[in-house]
Amino acid sequence: MGLSQRSRRYAPIALLGVAGIALAGCGAPGGSTGGGGGGGGDNTVTIYGTIVEGEAELLAESWSDFEKENDITIKYEGSQDFETQLGTRAQGGNPPDIAIFPQPGLFADYAARDFLKPAPDAVEENAKKYWTQGWVDFGTYEDEFYGAPLMASVKGWVWYSPKKFAEWGVEEPTSWDELLTLTQTIQEKSGKAPWCAGFESGVATGWPGTDWIEDLVLRNSGADVYDQWVKNEIPFTDPQIKEAFDATGELLLNPDYVNAGFGDVRSINSTAFGDVAPQVASGECALTHQASFLSGFFPEGTDISEDGDVWAFLLPSQSEDETFITGGGEIVGAFSDDEATQKVLEYLSSPEWADSRLALGGVTSANKGVDIEAVENPILQESIKLLQDDSVTFRFDGSDQMPGAVGSGTFWKGMVAWINGTSTDEVLTQIETGWPSS
Repeated sequence: MGLSQRSRRYAPIALLGVAGIALAGCGAPGGSTGGGGGGGGDNTVTIYGTIVEGEAELLAESWSDFEKENDITIKYEGSQDFETQLGTRAQGGNPPDIAIFPQPGLFADYAARDFLKPAPDAVEENAKKYWTQGWVDFGTYEDEFYGAPLMASVKGWVWYSPKKFAEWGVEEPTSWDELLTLTQTIQEKSGKAPWCAGFESGVATGWPGTDWIEDLVLRNSGADVYDQWVKNEIPFTDPQIKEAFDATGELLLNPDYVNAGFGDVRSINSTAFGDVAPQVASGECALTHQASFLSGFFPEGTDISEDGDVWAFLLPSQSEDETFITGGGEIVGAFSDDEATQKVLEYLSSPEWADSRLALGGVTSANKGVDIEAVENPILQESIKLLQDDSVTFRFDGSDQMPGAVGSGTFWKGMVAWINGTSTDEVLTQIETGWPSS
């Protein structure tokens, strides 16, 4: 369904009581075996991650040929409580051989505590050959390379129905002002709220709202401000961050503009983020802002193409000369350095594995060696091209890089409160209180 490609948050392993996003798990709930996790055969490699259900099955399928060719058994376990359980296992001396980390902040935390083994030379060579420097940096801690990226997603897509655009006589906007004009035109011609939005995601309710803010901070204030904000060198209460909230509010807090087919502004908090996809495909909802993985939520048979049922454009930037995108992804780190584990790490960092997984559908990769033509979904194709383009300014999801108390705490809660009517100034102050004092 594409769900694993949206960003996930973490609880630092010093805060084991803070859980991550709740998803239905797969695999046994007990500890892993093999390799660095306590012995399960020289050719058994255990992998632990957040990827679950149908996507976990596709993951297993993606490396099945490799297992046969190399006489290696890969035991994968996906968990709804990855962040907490991984910390418990690592501190108890029973980690998996490999973990698939959904956030660079969590990955760096484990590297800082000497839980992770430096990546084999072959993995580092693959990373430097097939990824942009920014992605290599996500797997680096204090100048030591610990892990290569796995999959990735591009955020900031605005999804719409080309048929409805043709009916209304409108076109894709190239600036924020044009987006506002487009919204007003659709509202006047259709007599309905053009936008639909869903922030509901179980214990992670609110995260789609953080994506809006991150996109607009990057697009309107630039990469330097974005980087400083993520580190709290610029606080949430800064005027540049408030500007991003105000811009988002022009759309999401306007009852004439949201929430198409679902209710009033406050219904955004009770609408599941994936539920908006069918409304866009049917034309009931004119516009929605969501990452590349939304393609996995459209009804079976939906034609995703420029003149089909659904298409998308990137949220416009203030500068038409530069492309800014935010996104998420996973980093692969190892707790073991035995021979079988190193072989698996090298394979997962290769274009061969990426091609194998891409061929199964629903995901994207920033690996420059992949065969893009093998990807049928054209938005996923475009996402891969953006991720591979050195001229594109890419930044990892900001809340994923913030401390868990903020990124998956006060920021999520603040977005919910904001939609419920709390003033922007009060929300920004509340979010800022989540930052650790030191």
